[in-house]
Amino acid sequence: MRYTRDFAVTVLVLCVLGVVAGVSWSLLAPRPPYAATDEGAVLADPSTQALIAADGWFAVVTGAFGLACGALGYALSRKGSPLAVVLGLVTGGLVAAYLTMTVGGVVNLGAATVTASGPGASLVPGPLKLTAPGVLVAWPMLAAGLFFALEAVAGYRESPLRRPLAGQDLHGPPAVYDADVDGR
Repeated sequence: MRYTRDFAVTVLVLCVLGVVAGVSWSLLAPRPPYAATDEGAVLADPSTQALIAADGWFAVVTGAFGLACGALGYALSRKGSPLAVVLGLVTGGLVAAYLTMTVGGVVNLGAATVTASGPGASLVPGPLKLTAPGVLVAWPMLAAGLFFALEAVAGYRESPLRRPLAGQDLHGPPAVYDADVDGR
């Protein structure tokens, strides 16, 4: 029951953070310019760097949230169930990244950096969209990666393998075995 609760709470918290990250992405990322035509809105400049910048800002925002979630998840799971938390980080990170993409595309909070160039040109800032869907895995990958890195460091510190010969002193007197005492 505890594992299910830890997993569910982790996923739920990351979903809420996904909405916050979507609003953050909407604030930070530049919007591509669209031209208003009779057929509808058309991308004004297909070679615009705003599309690439939107993907980059998405990766930065979700990566930062992923690192924060991985560190916090590790710290809180020391008393609970680490496996459930790391599975929640991966599952919740995927859902949170999807929510970030959806909310960021719908919410229109970013500054409009589009200017009309020429007479009769009606340019409007367009919606945020991902052109590189691979950045959706930044959140879960960084969260789980940091979790595992912190777990490896802690496991190494607590490991008897860290000390030579499992903690035996190499410079002390030699160990006495039964064979040495009996003479056999």
